[in-house]
Amino acid sequence: EMLKPSSAIMGAGLGKDVALLTDGRYSGGSHGFIIGHIVPEAIAGGPIALVENGDEIVIDAEKQVIDLNVPEAEMEARRKAWKAPAPRYTKGTLKKYAALVSDASAGCVTDGSIH
Repeated sequence: EMLKPSSAIMGAGLGKDVALLTDGRYSGGSHGFIIGHIVPEAIAGGPIALVENGDEIVIDAEKQVIDLNVPEAEMEARRKAWKAPAPRYTKGTLKKYAALVSDASAGCVTDGSIH
């Protein structure tokens, strides 16, 4: 849920200067310039996992394009150095959910046969 981060941006008076990009989900309560449900997700090693502080990200909303302005050689080095994080949930319902749920591009469903 992105309500807290979007509220922090707006509360700091940065709503016209800062965009929130996330592979997370958000509800109608979130506000500001938010791009969510980015796939592939960071947990899967998607490009969002490789973003570092200071990287320039250019958003062209009209063309529906997001560019991470990092040379391809640097991105390749980051991909090679990236390691998947340890599972956050190791038992119970959340472990099962994390193992079964698809990403946003496939509908975030837990039944892979539904598309």
